[in-house]
Amino acid sequence: MARKIKKGDEVIVLRGNHRGARGEVLSVLTDKERVIVKGVNIVKRHTKPRGTQQGGIFEKEGSIAISNVMLIDPETERATRVGFKVQDDGRKVRIAQKSGKTLD
Repeated sequence: MARKIKKGDEVIVLRGNHRGARGEVLSVLTDKERVIVKGVNIVKRHTKPRGTQQGGIFEKEGSIAISNVMLIDPETERATRVGFKVQDDGRKVRIAQKSGKTLD
């Protein structure tokens, strides 16, 4: 199954506390249908010291549902749906529905 949102894509958050926030996708959790977006949904983790790692309170990005983000069209800089197109050489590529531009 082809993924519509991949690591490194620029997305915008559509719903939730961070609505309107933009960021880069750091990772996609396909089994849970969630994504981790840079600078969005910052959570605090209290960790114990382990070996050489120092303990304390660390901030990192939490995951959000993949249905709550939408890809940003590189041409128009606005949210767009993602479609697929088979090229002449047989490769399947992602396209932005608003502008028709290829994303891969």
